[in-house]
Amino acid sequence: MSATSAAPLRKRMTPGWWAAIAWLAGLLFTVLLRLRLPGQESADVLRGVVFLRWDGLTMLVLATALALRGSALLDRRPTAALGHLLAAAVLCSFPLGVTAIPLAQYLAVDVALYTIASHRPTNESDRAAFLAVGVVLGHLAVRLLAGWSAGTTTALAVLSTAGAVWLVGRSARQNRLHAEETRARAAEQAVIAERLRIAREMHDTVAHSIGIVALQAGAARLVIDKRPELAREALGEIETASRETLAGLRRMLGALRTADTAGAPDTVATPATPADVSPDVLAEPAPPAPAAPPGLASLDRLAETTGAAGVRVTVRRVGAPRPLPPDIDLSAFRVLQESVTNVVRHSGADTCTITVDHRDPDTLALTVEDPGPGPGAATGRRRDRAGGGGSGYGLVGMRERVGLLHGEFTAGPRPGGGFRVTAHLPVPPGAAPA
Repeated sequence: MSATSAAPLRKRMTPGWWAAIAWLAGLLFTVLLRLRLPGQESADVLRGVVFLRWDGLTMLVLATALALRGSALLDRRPTAALGHLLAAAVLCSFPLGVTAIPLAQYLAVDVALYTIASHRPTNESDRAAFLAVGVVLGHLAVRLLAGWSAGTTTALAVLSTAGAVWLVGRSARQNRLHAEETRARAAEQAVIAERLRIAREMHDTVAHSIGIVALQAGAARLVIDKRPELAREALGEIETASRETLAGLRRMLGALRTADTAGAPDTVATPATPADVSPDVLAEPAPPAPAAPPGLASLDRLAETTGAAGVRVTVRRVGAPRPLPPDIDLSAFRVLQESVTNVVRHSGADTCTITVDHRDPDTLALTVEDPGPGPGAATGRRRDRAGGGGSGYGLVGMRERVGLLHGEFTAGPRPGGGFRVTAHLPVPPGAAPA
């Protein structure tokens, strides 16, 4: 069996299977100690009186049945499983003629102790440890009170291994909880960072729209008497920009939470007011409006920039392009931009495809696919699949951005290899650009 096929097999092995294997291995070792093997003058351990008698064999079979039953329960009812395994260890010690529970018969108990300590709550883990220690000490006390010989050193060795296994399990649980807490905190920070970024972008969008409104209002004031048709057109532009900006603010601010940030707030460039407009505005070209935030119209430039980074991007547009509200246009571009960035940084692929689907009038569908690493891809690159690998929890940010617009987001490996990111953004009816 190759290493690649052995690894999935180990992952499929549950703690119950490991406990059963530990019991059978310990039983085999115990039997071999009592047999004279080739090269030996005698067995390492003398057989018990009833070891090979029907009553001894019956107790070994019953002990094995108890151990296998406990192993089957370990994944569902670990405390009950531990009780079965402890009972099996005690029962198995009688036909062996030993003075204490052998360490070999305690291996399955150690597996159960580790499982409980690493996966169950602290109080349940503590009870399991007390139960395991109590059985060993109780077995030793019964032999001492009955006047029989007692294997104190053997019992101490068994207790030492049980304590070490329990501590390792507790440490594994604490490490796992700490890792989960760290991932959760990092994901929360990624969400906050993405929301702040969205808020800054909305700030720029509003500044752009208000600048256009101010310019159009100034122009309308100057021509309202002489060219009323031009004033009417300017007022229409003002109405459209205002409605779309207000709708975008309602969509975004209705979902964004207020976040405390350090540092001074972003400053807004003061747009031109009607009083600042000179009468010569009719004779001279209109001053430039504030720069518009990027949108789907910037996809070709994104593809060109990404191509210079070594990844060839193919942009496919399905259906007739339509006007989109600024916040949806910007969010669509950011999702595609982050997806392409992940391809460059983490996939090892040299090509990817962007698909923008306009066919559904109520939804904008976005897809970014890559075929996976090529033959010469660097082995050190990692895919930002679950929002926790790679750089900066990119998928978490994209999912948050799409979720704020009440859209749907999915990301995962493709059946034929590679990776696919899809987003569906709802488009308000009658949407038009600001």
